[in-house]
Amino acid sequence: MRKSVRTACSVLALYLLATLLLVHCLGCEAPVFAQGAKPGSPKKGQARSAAATEINYGTAKLPAPVADMREAILGAVRSGRIEELRHAFELNELKPELGPGLVPDPIAHWKQISGDGEGREVLAALAEILDAGYVTLPLGRDLENNRIYIWPYFAEVPLASLSPAQQVELLRLVPPAAAKEMIANGKYTYWRIAIGADGTWHSFRK
Repeated sequence: MRKSVRTACSVLALYLLATLLLVHCLGCEAPVFAQGAKPGSPKKGQARSAAATEINYGTAKLPAPVADMREAILGAVRSGRIEELRHAFELNELKPELGPGLVPDPIAHWKQISGDGEGREVLAALAEILDAGYVTLPLGRDLENNRIYIWPYFAEVPLASLSPAQQVELLRLVPPAAAKEMIANGKYTYWRIAIGADGTWHSFRK
């Protein structure tokens, strides 16, 4: 009987010792996990780099409605007449956002902000950004049309992470001084355009 009691006490002592060791080990590792994010996940507030963002070019991966709207816009660009852009603009039931305020007449607005006074600078900007790479972002809960396509991709990536080749692409859109300032501030401030997966032209603005 005494032997059984001693055996039981020994087993209990070993169990308690093992439990204390386990708690001690977990306590040592806890601060390590507390200092960072979960393995494989970015740290809080850390933006994805340009290299980690999927950037596409051309029209091969565009849904047909997006490609059609892009072509309607580029048709006006090729005409050289800003008035031709009204057709693409009017295709939307909800008109594209063109600036911080209400724009009653898009043609008059584009002529006014264009350096040449005829809107051709705006057409040139459209040609440049729609020829650049684009990114795709989720938009809303519509399972069929829950994506939005944004040109150029610089509008949605951290500029500090651009590769030398991507910096050359940026310099094709903006002057060197402007590119340098954007990279320093980490924010793209030139023209951008957004088209929904259903072909809706959402915005065109700086």
